[in-house]
Amino acid sequence: MRWVYRIGLLAVIAIALGFSYLWYTFQSPYGYEAPAHPPIMDSRLEHHTVFVYGTLRYAPIRWLVMGRAGTATPATLRGYTRDELDISPAPNEQVDGYTLSVTSDELQRLDRYEHLGERYRRVNVKLDSGQSAWVYQRL
Repeated sequence: MRWVYRIGLLAVIAIALGFSYLWYTFQSPYGYEAPAHPPIMDSRLEHHTVFVYGTLRYAPIRWLVMGRAGTATPATLRGYTRDELDISPAPNEQVDGYTLSVTSDELQRLDRYEHLGERYRRVNVKLDSGQSAWVYQRL
């Protein structure tokens, strides 16, 4: 019977480590310092549009990052090509993804997840629909 307790204890430790890793990766304020001058964000706006093309396409990731999955609407960004987790200008190409409507607080959470200023920059682009949106692009 002693082995059952050991397996149970190992399972509890594994779960705790897993949750700790998820919290540190998606929510923790540690290990990231927001840039002093992030891209202009109109605080008067209730919602911001963000074009996502990588890991944020997946509802579980958005839920971990923002605290909700939100509604992802299919969208296309023309004039860019996708290279794994980055996009770069390419005249005759397009990147398919989704748009999200997020609050200013959620946008800051996305900035933290993307390590704005360290790994990515946030730029404003015009989507195929004519809608303006933020997109994260590798530095």
